[in-house]
Amino acid sequence: MSKVLTAVAGRRSYSRVSVDAPSHAELLPLVEAAARVADHGALRPWRLIELRGAARERLGEALVAASGKKGERDPGMAAKPLRAELLIAVVASRQRSSKVPKWEQDATAAGVAHMLSLLLADAGWGVFWRTGPLTRATTVRKMHKLADTEELLGWLYVGGVPANAKAGKRLKIDPEKFLSAL
Repeated sequence: MSKVLTAVAGRRSYSRVSVDAPSHAELLPLVEAAARVADHGALRPWRLIELRGAARERLGEALVAASGKKGERDPGMAAKPLRAELLIAVVASRQRSSKVPKWEQDATAAGVAHMLSLLLADAGWGVFWRTGPLTRATTVRKMHKLADTEELLGWLYVGGVPANAKAGKRLKIDPEKFLSAL
C-alpha cells in the first residue's frame, strides 16, 4: 500500500484535541501543498484565516449573537471555538470567471480544506472540520471580514492528538456500491 493511501485510509477526526497547535510557520508548507488541489482556471478561489487566542472568543460571541440568544448567556455556544487552540476558517473566495462556475470554485475551496486536514493529520495533528447552521450567519460573516464574493465553509479545529485517543471506528464501505460504469 502506498504512503498516501495508508495516510488517507487511516484518517480520522478528533472531536477533542489537546492545547498544542502548529505555529504559523509550520502551517505555511502545508497550505502550500494543499493548494495543489484541482483548480480549473488556476483561480485560487479560496483563502484560509487563522483564529487563535482572542479571535476564538470573538467567534464565540458572534455565534451567540447569530443564535438569537443575545439576552441569554449561552456558554455552550460561546465555548465551541475554544475546543482547539487553532481554528482555520475555510473561505470560498469566488473569482469572476465566465468559465468556472461558483459551485466549482466552492469545490476547490472544500478540496483545499480536506487536503489541509490530511496534511495536518499526517504531520501528527488532530483535526476536525466543523460547520453548522450559523456558519453563514451575518454576525459570523462580519467577524471574519468576508467580502460579498466570499462564503465561509466552516473551520478546521486543530490541536494535538490527545494521549488517551482511541482509534476511531469508521464503517467500511463496499466500493462497488459507489463506483459504477456507464
